[in-house]
Amino acid sequence: MLRHCAPGSPGPGPLRQALPPSATALRHRLRQYAERIPEAEAVLDLLEECPEHQKKGDFPVIVFEGLDATGKTTVTEAVKDNLNGILLRSPPPCISQWRTVFDDEPTPIKRAFYAAGNYILASEIAKASTQAPVIIDRYWHSTAAYTIATETNGKVKDLPPAHDEVYQWPEDLLKPDLVLLLTVDPEERVQRLQRRGLEKTKEEAELEANSLFRQRVEESYRRMVNPACQVVDASPSKEEVLKTVLQLINKHFAL
Repeated sequence: MLRHCAPGSPGPGPLRQALPPSATALRHRLRQYAERIPEAEAVLDLLEECPEHQKKGDFPVIVFEGLDATGKTTVTEAVKDNLNGILLRSPPPCISQWRTVFDDEPTPIKRAFYAAGNYILASEIAKASTQAPVIIDRYWHSTAAYTIATETNGKVKDLPPAHDEVYQWPEDLLKPDLVLLLTVDPEERVQRLQRRGLEKTKEEAELEANSLFRQRVEESYRRMVNPACQVVDASPSKEEVLKTVLQLINKHFAL
């Protein structure tokens, strides 16, 4: 069946090239660059150590997604403390020191680095979820949303249509039980960033300068399925946001 793409959409082919859909495809991509980029070989070695098709334990696995300055760090720390859980982040510490290396590389290897981080993190999730609730600061949805938004030009209408395969969770990646997407008003988010005074990443600078890019990222998050993101308004006070989040968690898991 032919697939018709909007003028600004790159179609499923280029997006799949930018975002390898499986661990096997990721290993192939990393091998292509390993000779030129030593860090790619190091990531590949870590990925090779990860068992395929990781299984989660009996404890809940909860992911928090959202743009920078939406409160993920504050909320994830508070939820971890409230649930006596384990907090993990993507990319995991074992490869996060190489982010600046890959951020300056072409899109195919840059995206492969972040995608590989999710598979490496899955090994940590599998182990941690046998011990306590697991709280995760970003996972696959972030990797996919930023890739889709970067590889698509134009407005939200130019994104791949809802239900396109690019919004699907990889079949071989450990799946969380619940994904919460924190959102705030764009102006409030910029003010928070300015108050933090941290150096912006290239993508964060793009988010601030290009409202269309930000809208594409946010809409890509909202179109993710299996699992979908539950949207949480993170504009109120920290206490109110935490209360809302805990209510959603309690409802989902019938705690």
